[in-house]
Amino acid sequence: MKIKLALAAAALSLAACNPSEPAKAPAAETSGPTTAAAVTATDAWCRPSPNGAKAGGCYVTLTAATDDRLTGGSTPRAGSLQVHEMKTENGMMKMAELTAGLPLPAGQAVALAPGGNHLMLIELTAPLIAGETVPLTFQFASAPAITVQAQVRQPAMAGMDHGAH
Repeated sequence: MKIKLALAAAALSLAACNPSEPAKAPAAETSGPTTAAAVTATDAWCRPSPNGAKAGGCYVTLTAATDDRLTGGSTPRAGSLQVHEMKTENGMMKMAELTAGLPLPAGQAVALAPGGNHLMLIELTAPLIAGETVPLTFQFASAPAITVQAQVRQPAMAGMDHGAH
């Protein structure tokens, strides 16, 4: 019996010294709520795509708790998800991938919207159909990745709000 206790004690002391285990801070030393996401995403949506289209556009509003950068993402509905910008150069609208990512200043809502910065789904596996949802996973420079369900819908038409009538 004494040998079994001695072996158990030796095993416990070796396990306690195992350098491959990461150090864990006591719960009392954590700062802030642990359930809060470092980046929140709201109003995620994608445009319906025509049959045969190889790319589709998606939009979302992101708010980071601390300065961060949207670096890309993924979706099972496309070969890749890229962050793009729209800008005018010499009177021509141009779209280009933001290879360094999109800055997300702390506490500021950053809208990816039609006509501006947006997400491109490249090599669609099937058309994006109005009424369905598409999972989008966003990658950040610092924050953990988040996944949202984007509604596929037509954009709201500017100036078409007849709520006052």
